[in-house]
Amino acid sequence: MKELNKVEFKKEVEDYLKVLFRKSINEADDQQKFQAVAYAVKDFIVDQWMATHRTYEEQDVKTVYYLSMEFLTGRALGNIIINLKGNQAIKDAIEELGMDLDVIEDQEPDAALGNGGLGRLAACFLDSLSTLGYPAYGCGIRYKYGMFKQVIENGYQLEKPDDWLKYGNPFEIKRPEYAVEVKFGGYVAIRKDECGRDKFVQENYQSVRAIPYDLPIVGYNNNVVNTLRIWDAEPIDTFNLDSFDKGDYQKAVEQENLARTICEVLYPNDNHMAGKELRLKQQYFFVSASIQRAVMKYMEKHDDIRKIHEKVVFQLNDTHPTVTVAELMRILMDEYNLSWDEAWDVTTKSCAYTNHTIMSEALEKWPLELFSRLLPRIYQIIEEINRRFVLQIQAAYPDDNSKVEKMAIIYDGQVKMAHLAIAAGFSVNGVAKLHTEILKHQELKDFYEMMPEKFNNKTNGITQRRFLLHGNPLLAQWITDKIGDDWITNLKHINELSVYADDELSQKEFMNIKYKNKVRLAKYIKEHNGIEVDPRSIFDVQVKRLHEYKRQLLNILHVMYLYNKLKQNPGMDFYPRTFIFGAKASAGYMRAKSIIKLINSVGDVINNDASINGKIKVVFIENYRVSNAEIIFAAADVSEQISTASKEASGTGNMKFMLNGALTLGTMDGANVEIVDEVGEENAFIFGLSSDEVIAYEHNGQYNPRDIYNSDADIRAVLTQLVDGTYSQGNFEEFRDIYNSLLDGQGGRPDMYFILKDFRSYAEAQERVEAAYKDEKKWARSAMLNTAKSGKFSSDRTIEEYAKEIWHLDKVKVEVTDAD
Repeated sequence: MKELNKVEFKKEVEDYLKVLFRKSINEADDQQKFQAVAYAVKDFIVDQWMATHRTYEEQDVKTVYYLSMEFLTGRALGNIIINLKGNQAIKDAIEELGMDLDVIEDQEPDAALGNGGLGRLAACFLDSLSTLGYPAYGCGIRYKYGMFKQVIENGYQLEKPDDWLKYGNPFEIKRPEYAVEVKFGGYVAIRKDECGRDKFVQENYQSVRAIPYDLPIVGYNNNVVNTLRIWDAEPIDTFNLDSFDKGDYQKAVEQENLARTICEVLYPNDNHMAGKELRLKQQYFFVSASIQRAVMKYMEKHDDIRKIHEKVVFQLNDTHPTVTVAELMRILMDEYNLSWDEAWDVTTKSCAYTNHTIMSEALEKWPLELFSRLLPRIYQIIEEINRRFVLQIQAAYPDDNSKVEKMAIIYDGQVKMAHLAIAAGFSVNGVAKLHTEILKHQELKDFYEMMPEKFNNKTNGITQRRFLLHGNPLLAQWITDKIGDDWITNLKHINELSVYADDELSQKEFMNIKYKNKVRLAKYIKEHNGIEVDPRSIFDVQVKRLHEYKRQLLNILHVMYLYNKLKQNPGMDFYPRTFIFGAKASAGYMRAKSIIKLINSVGDVINNDASINGKIKVVFIENYRVSNAEIIFAAADVSEQISTASKEASGTGNMKFMLNGALTLGTMDGANVEIVDEVGEENAFIFGLSSDEVIAYEHNGQYNPRDIYNSDADIRAVLTQLVDGTYSQGNFEEFRDIYNSLLDGQGGRPDMYFILKDFRSYAEAQERVEAAYKDEKKWARSAMLNTAKSGKFSSDRTIEEYAKEIWHLDKVKVEVTDAD
């Protein structure tokens, strides 16, 4: 690996300050210093970036294009420095210039390219692909404002634009030479080509120019730099002067407005038709641009488009990029004149699909009218795919007409994207063992019975380089001192820590590191929330996207229950507890936003009640994101993974907590099952209904939450407080919707996520948490074993499985020459 020259690096930083800002080091502010350092670091990695892609071309490698609506990458600078193994040299250089690397890193905004676990998984996968030396492109959208920046005002979530590009992004490179056109609307005309064949031509359409911006994804200490390619939209014609002169000012800027709206925000609110249309435009925009460019790149070196599957594979990260199937068919047939059968053969060998959800309502479906109007040629192709697929279904099940209803791609006025992905993909994978089994035997049972060879499992993973080496440097150094640094690129080696789990000195060292990380988080909370929390209390943490199935509501109802117990018996034996929440709710998800308000309102009451002597504190971390997540994971004692069993596909937060020595408090759901398999149930706190029990209740409809409400006085008291003004300053209606959802339901069955059913089991598990924490040696041992047994959950392991079993990629070794 090329060595960083400290003298040259310092000069580059100073030169960039002059060129970019006309400032010396002493005159520049911290943001300007960050920009200069980032450009200097990018200069250093560009040689490796160029060498990587030259090597790929010389060896004519097979490449995976990982298509995802989200890439939650977090800050780039610190991660790049870590992966360059240049941390000390760059830190020394920056200090010699009179700067502080930690301050510099804090100037970088989190890239607003994702929201939750789906996007963070994609970012971890890119890190692992580079570190393992596999050729890959990540493909997504260059959102101007992300989903939103969350601001909490008076306990309510407000959505503000996340202007992460305000100062520009020093790591990106604009590639206008690779621009392509993406078309929407119009109609499809049939023309004859020179050979007399039918030619399908989209006419009277609107279009935008897709411009790629490339971001480097640096592998760990191996010269490999892959690319995250995010697409921006620009108008084909910026300004229509003729329309303007005629007074049609709206039409004059029509193309500019179309281009701007496509890339403004992630997941525009889709509870209205305009939002649905924009979402579909976004999905087709980045898919079409990515597929067009991938095909062009292949054809630069090859002359037979029928063999593209030998060098290219498209991985569809959830249903959002499923239009890939029809877009690839369109390009192959309309631009390269392949027959339907030839194009279908190529497409079905090129596309693979990852399912990220068990809940059928989360599997994307588009209204026929919208889809056919916005993407007329794509809709024609999907209609034909559906016609042929229905014939397959009928041939497989000649006496069962219900199968078409359950499996058709177009049915009941909707285009069903998951069905399209399964029909066309050569691989369909779930993301945890339990999730995959539920897909096979519940949600996608009909598809599995018809085409079982497509289905497989790839349990999710996380990158230890981001969430331990960078996020928890104290623990990372301690681990390296104990067992060496092989764990950085092969997390299985972390199991070597197990021999220290019973060593009292090692236990003390481990828990002292945890305490220091808790002090760091307590400082962050004081600065951002104004709340004093005790680092000696149990840090009980639930941070993740806010959705009812993830059951943040169960957590806060239990906090209310504990508070009631303390008020009734102030002298009770109670170990101090700090409950930490962090979550964004989708802008249009009103009940989720009400739960955020409830958490903050409960916190306001409890945190200001001097009578409980600070035994309970409730903290809601505003604008939860990767950069503050790293601080939170390192400090957590308890990892709340309490989703309704059978609803969480995998989870990856559970793995990040485990890696950092937190104990899981959770249901047997998603990857929790595999975490318990690795660490042992004695080193976790498991409660609640099993997935089979939840599914049985859903099928038989025999659960009535009012039975629990009527028979359990403690639960009844907590629920009554939702509507008696206790936490809403006398407003009886503030949390009425939450109350109704638990007891009466609205538009569905009551308590559909079994919060009341699991409440007592959860409360009992929380009592076990407190008892275990009081035994310092036992807790330290369990915490150390959680870290030691986390080896399975590296994204490196996951990517090795994808690369060998689905994508069939070869590893590439990159050498940087003097010419670079």
